[in-house]
Amino acid sequence: MNALNPVMWSVHVGFAVLWVGSVLFVTLAVLPPALRGDIGTTALGSIVGRLRWITRIGAVAFVATGGHMAGTLYTFEALTGTPRGHLVLTMLGLWFVGTGLVEVGGSKLSDGLDADKLREPARDAKPFLYGASAVAVGLIVTAGLLASPGLF
Repeated sequence: MNALNPVMWSVHVGFAVLWVGSVLFVTLAVLPPALRGDIGTTALGSIVGRLRWITRIGAVAFVATGGHMAGTLYTFEALTGTPRGHLVLTMLGLWFVGTGLVEVGGSKLSDGLDADKLREPARDAKPFLYGASAVAVGLIVTAGLLASPGLF
């Protein structure tokens, strides 16, 4: 085992918790008041901006840490030919989709807020943020399966 793996694992999981929590927080706690018009555009813009930055910084962290772990723990054959490898590839795919959904939803919100609108951009972003939340939950389930000793 590579001595750097525990550090990479910790950074990877830390950013995953931050990203998943941020996506779920925005979707479940911030979006409903925005849909009702009960939150200010400045506050919503700040929250959405932070979510997008967490997503972008997380992307760099995930590529660095996940790439290191995949490169030291798996061969190409193990990634493509074993159940654990398939879970790793599933996580990669879910993460790409989730990142895209957050970026599109965040862009719809930001564009609308720049036009001094609130409810319409929140409505436009809703399906993308709901999708990102579903993907975030899927990532947690997949991570749980990967972390289950002896399951695969």
